[in-house]
Amino acid sequence: MTKRQKEVLDFITGFVQRNGYSPSFEEIARGLNLKSLATVHKHITNLQNKGLLARAHNRSRSLDVLPPRSRGRSVDRLPLMGRIAAGRPVEAAENAESISLGDIIGNREVFALQVHGESMRDEHIVDGDYVLVERTNTARQGEIIVALVRGAETTLKRFYLEGSMVRLQPSNAEMNPIIVPAAQVAIQGRVLGMLRKY
Repeated sequence: MTKRQKEVLDFITGFVQRNGYSPSFEEIARGLNLKSLATVHKHITNLQNKGLLARAHNRSRSLDVLPPRSRGRSVDRLPLMGRIAAGRPVEAAENAESISLGDIIGNREVFALQVHGESMRDEHIVDGDYVLVERTNTARQGEIIVALVRGAETTLKRFYLEGSMVRLQPSNAEMNPIIVPAAQVAIQGRVLGMLRKY
């Protein structure tokens, strides 16, 4: 953790202890004499990625400092030991490389969702998997997105804009697409990757 990130975390912790709720980004910027809200956002995102803060995206003043026991052992990087054949065997060779979640998500605002159902099974996304979703309200044709339909239901599907309609296409031959007016679909993010626990 950088010195500035520690200052941000300490400020939020103290603010919550004094007031019983978390500070706004503006209050953090004022409290630490930061000129840019983008800088505050960057520090908050980095603290989230390090497992030190949690943020609920559906409510205001939603910063929660995670207690030390909830943080668990932080795994910033994993050793990347090489490649493994899923077909014919290849010669084993160790690499001195590593990989981290940050290598996949970069500086984007990303959240995880646990998948429920089998509508994306032909993409090898099945019930119980976790998808990593970049928060965005736009998507290109064919991208896998998280969509809010009719203001009430969220779904994970491939996105196709067809005139004034949107087709939310499952990747499961046994399921029909959802076709609704574009005005009834709000894109909440696009899928960057997937995690599976065995």
